[in-house]
Amino acid sequence: AESDWRTANSQSMKDTFSKENGYDLIFDDAQQKQENQITAIRNFIQQEVDYIVLAPVTESGWDPVLKEAKDADIPVIIVDRMVDVSDDSLYTAWVGSDFKLEGEKACAWLKAYTEAKGMKEVNIVDIQGTIGASAQIGRTEALNEAVKSNGWNLLAQQTGEFTQAKGQEVMESMLKQYKNINVVYCENDNEAFGAINAIEAAGKKVGPDGDILVMSFDTTKAGITDTLSGKIILNTECNPLHGPRVEEIIKKLEANEKVDKKAYVDEGIFAHSDDVTTVKAGDKDFDVTKVTKDVIDKRAY
Repeated sequence: AESDWRTANSQSMKDTFSKENGYDLIFDDAQQKQENQITAIRNFIQQEVDYIVLAPVTESGWDPVLKEAKDADIPVIIVDRMVDVSDDSLYTAWVGSDFKLEGEKACAWLKAYTEAKGMKEVNIVDIQGTIGASAQIGRTEALNEAVKSNGWNLLAQQTGEFTQAKGQEVMESMLKQYKNINVVYCENDNEAFGAINAIEAAGKKVGPDGDILVMSFDTTKAGITDTLSGKIILNTECNPLHGPRVEEIIKKLEANEKVDKKAYVDEGIFAHSDDVTTVKAGDKDFDVTKVTKDVIDKRAY
């Protein structure tokens, strides 16, 4: 199943590129499989579409099919995850998140929070995203660097494949192996939901007054609802509403205007409490938003 985040991303594209807005959108749900995405791109090339928008499942393996699109003079706009290609001219533009910065924000918050709470030991397990996905690479890298610089104890890292079912399965296994886990770093909301289920089923309590702190990424409405209750202590935003940004790029291309090769989106940090109000990451200060019912009600996804 698609994660809540990717569902919001898909819906944003469908809403933006609707018939009412003057577009003819051919949408292909590749079921999170790269081979399906490659097949879809080849079909789009055969149909002689004007633009191809790709939300790649993983970073590598795109050179041959993107070269086919380039040879057909069809601009390819990449959204969300990045592609690792030998020649950057194989795609026209990329719009998405700075995944490593997201991880750095989360880790900066954890450092400040554990210091504010006087936590002597930080024993972390990392439920990683799909291995090779840009979000996994960036968020894992940020954690690994923070573990090293802060002297935290990283007990285990294993992929939860960005799904609730796998996140739960991995957490169940980690709880059997390690009795001293007090922080779980989940690389998206779906994994966090699964991890929380596993922790509670094992008779442990999540949250600021419990045994384990669960951290997450995405800030879907369901995710920040769990942040309000404290089940998720911190949720770092990954903004999926890329439709309007892609439309902006297409309008510029139609007008023969220059477009930025890469465009990062602005993203926030949402916490259960106001123990930490700002964090510094990537040489910038970021405000931390305490989640309220009003924050949830205003959420678009």
